Order: sequence, then C-alpha cells, then structure tokens
Amino acid sequence: MGYTFERKVNYYETDKMGVVHHSNYIRYMEEARCAWLKDAEMPFESLEENNITIPVLGVNCDYKYHATFGDTIIINLFMKEYTSVRMTVGYEMKDKKTGKILLTGETRHCFTNKALKPISLRKHAPEFDIKFQNL
Repeated sequence: MGYTFERKVNYYETDKMGVVHHSNYIRYMEEARCAWLKDAEMPFESLEENNITIPVLGVNCDYKYHATFGDTIIINLFMKEYTSVRMTVGYEMKDKKTGKILLTGETRHCFTNKALKPISLRKHAPEFDIKFQNL
C-alpha cells in the first residue's frame, strides 16, 4: 500500500542554475510524509499529544533528474519496513508532466518519547501501532 503526494515547485526552491536545490528534495519527502500520516489519521500533533516523536535517523537519495520552477512533482511513498520501534519509508519522485523519475530514496526513523528515549509503539500506543502496521 502506498500514498501519493503532489506539489508545485516554488521559485525560491531553485538555485542559480534554475533547478531545484538538492536539499529541497529532503523537505519534499517530509511534506509528503506529514500529509501521509495526517491522511492516515495520525497527524504529528496527535502523535506529539501522545508523547510520540519520530526523529529521522538517516536519509538516502539517488538523484535521477532535476525539477525546475513551476514543475509539479508527484511523490509516491510507501512503508518499506516497520517494527514498532523503527520504520523505513521509501520514496519515488516523478515529474507529473513528463513522468521522468527525479529521485528515489528512503528515510529511516525511530519512535521516541518527548525526552527522545526510544519506545515501542506496540507497548506505548497500541492504537498507533496498528495504524502504522496498515500503512
């Protein structure tokens, strides 16, 4: 099961060469991930109210092609791995108009309480654990 997120590239996200600066793709991943969790009825506000944070442990990106101002990007994301303590989310970004793959990548996360102590959702918040298992 996956999730699709769409966004337009803003002018300020481009560099002197007129293409999206590489660091912005990581921001796009986060935007897509936040929308995904919100649509799965787990917005970050709700997670934080339940003393759950999801820090990023690592990011891996393979840049395939570039996007420019005004392009619309389609981001397909999916759960690659989930253990109730950690998760890995996969991403594929495409140009909506051309269908060209812009990037493939993943982000690795763990679940912690607000003091950044690792937690198991299975024990800490079983209702969220079930939702994450179904993503």
